[in-house]
Amino acid sequence: MLFWISVKRYQGLLLALLLAAFQAGCGAYGTGNTGGNGSAPAAPTGFTAAAANAQVNLTWTASSGATSYYLKRSTTSGAEIQIAALSATTYADNSVTNGTKYFYVVSAYNSYGQSANSAEASATPVASRPPVAPTGLAAIAGNAQVALTWNATTGDTSYHVKRSTTNGSGYTQIAAPTAANYTDTGLTNGTTYYYVVSALNSAGESANSSQATATPANAAADVTITIDPTKTKPISPYIYGTNFYSGNTSPQPNFTFDRDGGNRWTAYNWVNNGSNAGSDYFYENDNYLCNGSCNASIPAEAVRTFIAADHAAGLASLVTFQMQGYVSVDTTNIQVPMPFPNLTYFRPLVSKKSSASNAPFTLTPPPASTDNNVYMDEFAWALDQRFSGLNIFGSNPAHPTFISLDNEPDLWNSTHQEIQGATNVSSANFITKTVALSKALKDLKVPYPAQFSNVVIFGPVNYGFNGIYGWQNDPTLSPTPNGADWFADKYLTGIKAASATYGAPLLDVYDFHWYSEATDGTTRVINMTGSSLTDAQVQAIVQSPRSLWDTTFKEDSWIANNVLGGPIYILGRLQAKIAAENPGMKLSITEYENGGFNHIAGTIAQADNLGIFGSEALFAANFWPPSGTYSYTLAGFRAYRDFDGAGSNFGDTSLQSTSTDVASVVVYASTDSNVPGRVVFVAINRSNAAKVTAINGQALSGTAHLYQMTAASAQGQNPVQPVSMGTMAASGSSLTITLPAYSVTTIDVR
Repeated sequence: MLFWISVKRYQGLLLALLLAAFQAGCGAYGTGNTGGNGSAPAAPTGFTAAAANAQVNLTWTASSGATSYYLKRSTTSGAEIQIAALSATTYADNSVTNGTKYFYVVSAYNSYGQSANSAEASATPVASRPPVAPTGLAAIAGNAQVALTWNATTGDTSYHVKRSTTNGSGYTQIAAPTAANYTDTGLTNGTTYYYVVSALNSAGESANSSQATATPANAAADVTITIDPTKTKPISPYIYGTNFYSGNTSPQPNFTFDRDGGNRWTAYNWVNNGSNAGSDYFYENDNYLCNGSCNASIPAEAVRTFIAADHAAGLASLVTFQMQGYVSVDTTNIQVPMPFPNLTYFRPLVSKKSSASNAPFTLTPPPASTDNNVYMDEFAWALDQRFSGLNIFGSNPAHPTFISLDNEPDLWNSTHQEIQGATNVSSANFITKTVALSKALKDLKVPYPAQFSNVVIFGPVNYGFNGIYGWQNDPTLSPTPNGADWFADKYLTGIKAASATYGAPLLDVYDFHWYSEATDGTTRVINMTGSSLTDAQVQAIVQSPRSLWDTTFKEDSWIANNVLGGPIYILGRLQAKIAAENPGMKLSITEYENGGFNHIAGTIAQADNLGIFGSEALFAANFWPPSGTYSYTLAGFRAYRDFDGAGSNFGDTSLQSTSTDVASVVVYASTDSNVPGRVVFVAINRSNAAKVTAINGQALSGTAHLYQMTAASAQGQNPVQPVSMGTMAASGSSLTITLPAYSVTTIDVR
């Protein structure tokens, strides 16, 4: 059977090298020109800031050679921080408050670096006239209630919601919300209600909006969700993760976990902080990982600064330890010449120092002329020393650090031919490498019990399905869809045998990457990046997370159609294999994407992913930020993290939930061990019609606070985030709610 690498991954031709730095996926991290003959652009000139109503309009003169600009803002002169990265020389800042003075600077950027800041400009937005009437007023009827939403208008500070039982007249104000939504409760079922909304600011009140109408009714549910509170799973705090946290678009959601990963780390040399991104960037040895951000002369400084930044942000860390066998010998921007492999430009790795040297661990390893080896257990020891007393690899650190055994080894012969060559490492040899490095790291707890008593190791870090299934066509494997000869089977069996000999588990987490291969029949979902999508594209995106778990769902992809001949349910398959060989081993997905980055479909898919990660008890997960903008995807995190803007999060215990129509509606349920009686749901409607949804089975007491994201509510938001939809009473063991089409609703019952 023929297997292949997805187009995103495979770069076999020299022409592809010129494009690789702009492609999505793992290899994108660490790309960029750090050599050559050129210079950073000059600081932009002609920078002006013009105040408008709830807006500041900024313009500047283009800098010669610049490819992009970093716009920075503050309410204090001289303290500006970045708010946008763009290629244009104009920007309308709509995230401002009338009456507040804002200070701005802008810098220019190209592949050689960033310019100094421009001269500072300032402006104070002010409302000069009453706002225009709100548009897009919509009314959705529920049981004894009507949910209203409308489009916010520029300069609004609040709204007047007005209601009547007479068509076109007799409106009486019933509420004055500050958000562009309101739920009118306590209504009489069967009565038709008419609504208008006006907007207010300091200059006055707008005219009324167009009228919307709805008739509340105790309608039969379209979808029934059944919660079983006796079937629970703990939700790991590490599923709300990202790759390279500091590089994400700001403002970021409330992430919990950060990964230091990507192709550049495979040949990273901790002794001198040199690295080589392989096919992602001209097979060049350089100091990109420390260029301008840390002191490359200090061993392991590129990783230490990463962990330290995570600590400052309150995140746990996952760092990459090298296992291929060779790391960059220097940092001098040398493009390693062919033929490959060309090991002249690299130093060999040794997992355990005592196997090759009698010298003790040191924070200042000798030069290659004295000892050419680079020792990996010494690397772990050095990191621990750099965080003295914090026991980052030990038991219960405030911010734990976990170890990943390299990155996407099933593609080394493609991504790192400079050290691997054209023939990939065999699955058997890879398992041998894994055991050797895992033993060396686990052995550290003998002389250093406090520091390494709980070191957590991730592997094999497969790039995707074909690595998990057949190790990219390893001839020693003969996998079948439902057989036990996948690479994952061989790997788990090998780890089990080595762990039995060692006397303790050598691998703690089975880790893989998952860039969805689902399509609409033509286009892969991760390539659906625009703000305008067809219905077929939307459905391909919002249904794609089901391939993680659903035994009844068959996506349209080469995996489901040509290899497995049916549903993928990759988590269930791997969990069964782990249970058979290594009970207790955890599961993680440290890179993933599902597309829809600039559409409500991306919000729905990401919210679905996070719900699945919790309900399937994954240990960790890290979203891979694509190039370009992806605010809608980050919004999926906000359905679970700080959804009310006041720090409220999804619970820490998952409750089993089933749906009578999972293709349309799914609800993830949780309880909070810190707040007895609190229940939080995330309800997802991935259909193009509103769905009356009954949530049954979980005892509820108190008030349900509703926060929602729809295509309409997200329009004009930056960042895209939930909006308050008011409250409703919650009692007994049933709650019925109407979910708008293509929506994510967080329901916090407390």
